[in-house]
Amino acid sequence: MKTAFFSTHKFEKQIFQKEAEGKHEFIWIELSLSESTVIMAQGCMAACIFVNDDASEKVLVKLHDLGVRYLVLRSAGYNHVDLKVAKELGIQVVRVPEYSPYAVAEHTVALMLALNRKLIKANSRVKEGNFSLDGLMGFDIHGKTVGIVGMGKIGKVVATIMNGFGCKVLAYDPCPDDEWNRTHDVKVTDMDTLCRLSDIITLHAPLTEETKYIINDDRISQMKKGVMLINTSRGGLVHTKDVIKGLKNGSIGYLGLDVYEEEKGLFFEDHSTEILQDDVIARLMTFPNVLITSHQAFMTDTALRNIASITISNLDCLEGGKECVNAIG
Repeated sequence: MKTAFFSTHKFEKQIFQKEAEGKHEFIWIELSLSESTVIMAQGCMAACIFVNDDASEKVLVKLHDLGVRYLVLRSAGYNHVDLKVAKELGIQVVRVPEYSPYAVAEHTVALMLALNRKLIKANSRVKEGNFSLDGLMGFDIHGKTVGIVGMGKIGKVVATIMNGFGCKVLAYDPCPDDEWNRTHDVKVTDMDTLCRLSDIITLHAPLTEETKYIINDDRISQMKKGVMLINTSRGGLVHTKDVIKGLKNGSIGYLGLDVYEEEKGLFFEDHSTEILQDDVIARLMTFPNVLITSHQAFMTDTALRNIASITISNLDCLEGGKECVNAIG
């Protein structure tokens, strides 16, 4: 099947080509899908997109007019896709429901450890010949209370890891897996209690109307002073300007982000020779207790191979007219 790959990265091509084994024709497009780039899918039956591509109504209509009948996501989340319009147009949407919960969970814990033990600052000092330990005080994670918002596969792996550290684990999820939580010593609670009792809060919920800005001024005011907040899920879960206020007044003691609500057009690209135009993330970058990575939590060799394998399997099903188990809607 001829497929337009939008938001293509160099690290993907070889893996996808190897997995496809010549079964599909790929049009590699480095630009993200948008109203202005959609024309590049002309002649393709499928468009394959990533997390920051635009699959809103206007774009979907243009894709349909070009003859695109399948939208293939290289991600689990699909908040960037107007599913209602896709269904009305007869565009079938498929996704990668999971690729490696361990990749994201381990990156989450890496952010916790790096922030706590000030590893970035310590490494920079040593490279400058400064071996002083002043200002590098951390805390024992053992014995701390970790609140996990969203207990899907990634949240469960994080819970397992934090149990291994000797933490007390609290969880908030609207549809809790009671049996799993009981056997893994995870206490399910409400969001207010989780915010009030947790030393570390980590977000692993999907972005929906209900979860948008789940972390805001009101939530931050409920948290322990100096709380550590980690987000490796979706940027829109966090009201960034409210978090900046929390950092400035000391309510938030540590912030680790792998996602950002305005990351589209910023993350996944090299802007090192440009003046940064986003004043909000520029302000975040000035805090010594903030660590930001550019949506790389998923990026392990295992995860990328799984993404490629499932994506190719989805294309195989669509081309063969078979029912696709990873279809959405």
